[in-house]
Amino acid sequence: MHESMSESVLSQILVTLADLKASQELLADKVDKIQADATLSKDDHLLHKAAHYHHSPGQSDSDGDTIVSPTFAMDVNEQAGVYTDKPVLTTYPGQKNVKPYKMNWGEADSQARGPVVVSRLPESMNIRNAVGAYGGPYSIYRSLAIAMGDLPADHKPNFDNTHPPIKIKQAPQWSDPSKIVSMDPFGHLTSELYKAEIEQGLDIRPTIAITRAHMIVPELQAEVKSGSMKVDGRVIVSENGELNVHKAAVDPVWYLPGVAARLNVDEDNLRRSLFENTGGMYPELITRPDIKVFLPPIGGLTVYIFGNHELLSDPNTRLTVRVHDECNGSDVFGSDICTCRPYLVYGMLESIKEAQNGGVGLIVYFRKEGRALGEVTKYLVYNARKREGDSASKYFQRTENVAGVKDMRFQALMPDVFHWLGITKIDRFMSMSNMKHDALVDSGIKILERVPIPDDMIPPDSKVEMDAKIAAGYFTTGHIPCAEELCRTVGRGWDEFQA
Repeated sequence: MHESMSESVLSQILVTLADLKASQELLADKVDKIQADATLSKDDHLLHKAAHYHHSPGQSDSDGDTIVSPTFAMDVNEQAGVYTDKPVLTTYPGQKNVKPYKMNWGEADSQARGPVVVSRLPESMNIRNAVGAYGGPYSIYRSLAIAMGDLPADHKPNFDNTHPPIKIKQAPQWSDPSKIVSMDPFGHLTSELYKAEIEQGLDIRPTIAITRAHMIVPELQAEVKSGSMKVDGRVIVSENGELNVHKAAVDPVWYLPGVAARLNVDEDNLRRSLFENTGGMYPELITRPDIKVFLPPIGGLTVYIFGNHELLSDPNTRLTVRVHDECNGSDVFGSDICTCRPYLVYGMLESIKEAQNGGVGLIVYFRKEGRALGEVTKYLVYNARKREGDSASKYFQRTENVAGVKDMRFQALMPDVFHWLGITKIDRFMSMSNMKHDALVDSGIKILERVPIPDDMIPPDSKVEMDAKIAAGYFTTGHIPCAEELCRTVGRGWDEFQA
């Protein structure tokens, strides 16, 4: 009796599920039709006066059977024919012909994992498994080039001879979805691993590129000239101070469930915030909860490796690391209001020495200008600091007054690149940041020694920033200033050097 009742309940459940599926398909059909009709607005009819329709071979009419509708050709730009005739604002799970390419984040096998497919070209529109665009912020410049006719919208890169000159050994962390959530660990091998798919016409692009180079840094040239650093022919390759380095550029690829978990927020809340605060640029963050990968329009990072890259994951090899967040004013132009360039150079100096002694040196350079607040905000804060009296006691308050927060770098995603490189231990960490240190340690990476910047490398006007940070929790082996001392630490005023 009980068994037959269970079977009856199960049958009712199956019937209900079947009804729900049918209702979803019916709703998807209606959404398709509504979306097609909605695009034929008054503005569209005005636009039609200056353009004409033509149907591309193999594409269906706009009857809701497919989201790939007739192309819209504009006389001023012949290449516009690669687009659908009516802009597809968004898609929905269960829509006809919408079948995302497999994406199993965290799979150790690249084929089981699947490629990141984000292109909105007709052949990819229905099978995309990611939201966003290749190239991060540079996708905007690509859009301009296409709009001006300088670049075909359907241009497919030729990846011949673009493969990495070194091999990054696959680490166990690649298949741990909790360790890597903000970059594609297979991103440097895309053109090799998914060559068949690319040759079949899919627009799949690398999100990591690795190369090798020589570089020259004036401060390090001076160290060589003075004799404090020696030419070894392997790391420092000439008396002119040329440095031998391998470097990797990484564009962000976010696995949204993992990013949400790392930031301790709800995934739906994260998606909504990303949608709203990018001006609604990516509606599929809301309408496609089945798509879990997002390529955000932000800058990525660059890795610089001094020494034998194969030893990065060897816990028996000494590793010196500097994690650096971009500061254009200091890094490039030498502004003395912060310690960014001096600390970057110090990190490079110690990384090179480590490599010359048989270890490895690593610089990880993130594009997070102005603590990820942006350079405009940073300069506004500078103005407030100088006009209202630049003191260490009010250093963070000035930033919060303008930006609402004192820091938006959120270092929780930073350790991913270390997991990609297979790193489990850092011998010398060239940073005083408590946020960077804690993020690495919390992700399972051991840090044996923290190294502050030497006092004689701190520019005078950056003493305000340094004292404020130390008082707020930055690591130091020296004195921690009290509240009274912070009030006495003041920066240079504008009036001192009026033109």
